Amino acid sequence: MILEMKVPSPGESITEVEIAEWLVADGDYVEKDQAIAEVDSDKATLELPAEASGTITLKAEEGDAVAVGEVVCLIDTSASKPDGGSADKKEEKKDTEVKEEKKEAPKEEAKQAEKKETYASGTASPAARKILEEKGVAAGEVKGTGKDGRITKDDAVKAVPSMGTPGPGSRGQERKKLSMLRRKVAERLVSAKNETAMLTTFNEVNMTPVFKLRNQFKEEFKSKHGVGLGFMSFFTKAVVRALKEYPDVNSMIDGDYKITYDFCDISVAVSGPKGLMVPVVRNAENLSFRGIEAEIKRLAIRARDGQITVDEMTGGTFTISNGGVFGSMLSTPIINPPQSGILGMHNIIERPIAVDGKVEIHPMMYVALSYDHRIIDGRESVGFLVAIKEALESPEELLMDGNAGKALEL
Repeated sequence: MILEMKVPSPGESITEVEIAEWLVADGDYVEKDQAIAEVDSDKATLELPAEASGTITLKAEEGDAVAVGEVVCLIDTSASKPDGGSADKKEEKKDTEVKEEKKEAPKEEAKQAEKKETYASGTASPAARKILEEKGVAAGEVKGTGKDGRITKDDAVKAVPSMGTPGPGSRGQERKKLSMLRRKVAERLVSAKNETAMLTTFNEVNMTPVFKLRNQFKEEFKSKHGVGLGFMSFFTKAVVRALKEYPDVNSMIDGDYKITYDFCDISVAVSGPKGLMVPVVRNAENLSFRGIEAEIKRLAIRARDGQITVDEMTGGTFTISNGGVFGSMLSTPIINPPQSGILGMHNIIERPIAVDGKVEIHPMMYVALSYDHRIIDGRESVGFLVAIKEALESPEELLMDGNAGKALEL
């Protein structure tokens, strides 16, 4: 029986996918549920499992865009599983190739010996050749003054490389088609720049209070909850508080209308093997520190392992991007449309600052808020970022209701 395998729908609004990579070859025997291909949609990369066991015939090439429901391969379910025959043949072929190479090696060495020129045959002497190689100068570009036009060491020392001559290093290049996910990300970023009145405002945060709380409770927190107490839970809590205080930042434009949400679905930008992904922490306003850390860890692992679904990356009312993990000192993050705001976190650096008229050294972080000026005014954007700064510099009072142990469920 010949089974036609069709492209399943990865999610709503997705009408086609791209064959990113075939994980099997034409004619291979595959097992049921074995991953046979990776397919890119404009939102995620997904694995395509075999629907039955049998011999596979591929009907699409890598890089082809295929519609949802289109046949991409055939599986002959009547074919019997081979008893390692193909593997044995591959090994035999490899052994044969190795033997052939060994036979050819002496011939090649003999040819090379024949090609070797004598010391005075009009080429560079060994010492001169070494100098020319270090300079990146070809022997043909140098006029020899030695016997029979041989290039001497002195000729090589005086040789000057041409200003336009490429050096001895590699000058190769590779042309590779962008994945559908990367093309979609590029399209959305350009759209955000062209279709929004995007501005960025900056501030800095003294992270000393957060450091003190983490150092005091992180071991107990991890021991009890099985997840680390990171910075993301503090920032997410601070963002939720600021969004409630400035609801315009938690809004979106839909034509001539403004949609404001009474919930906080926080998109968290993470770097995955296929590029930037932005999974969503749903109803972050209802989550504890433990809940936020556990959910971010779960989503990050799924993104890293390529298991993230379209639904887990759809929606979101505000985005947090942490460029600090890569060492970024300051940046202007681009809005994640159709959202109206994104918070950029950066590297934490110890810097001298003035505290009560004295110079002290504290761990400082620059923070940036990019926002759509069409619906968020300067007062709201600056006030929003100041609210985040205040919360992070007084976390026990403003984020933990004055009781850190209770807030951390210890």
